[in-house]
Amino acid sequence: MTPAEIGQIVRAARKAQGLRQDQLAGAAGVGVRFVSELERGKATVRLEKVLAVLDTLGCTVRVELPGGATATSEGAGSEAVAEADGADPQRFSYE
Repeated sequence: MTPAEIGQIVRAARKAQGLRQDQLAGAAGVGVRFVSELERGKATVRLEKVLAVLDTLGCTVRVELPGGATATSEGAGSEAVAEADGADPQRFSYE
């Protein structure tokens, strides 16, 4: 997946929910400029902010691991916990 594809998903989800960029930015705790650049596919955005925007929109992140296994932000299976910079742990399921 490319930054441009993520941007298209964010824009489509935002519009489907009837949100303006400033409303999404406020709800996600990021700036309007960040949302604008994310939707345009700017490659230098910060991952933690991208994940906050996706979470605010109700999107689920899925990462495919080598060998066909997947890691998602939701789902069944054994869970691994990742902690980052004092933030609440993020739970990922591995199928």
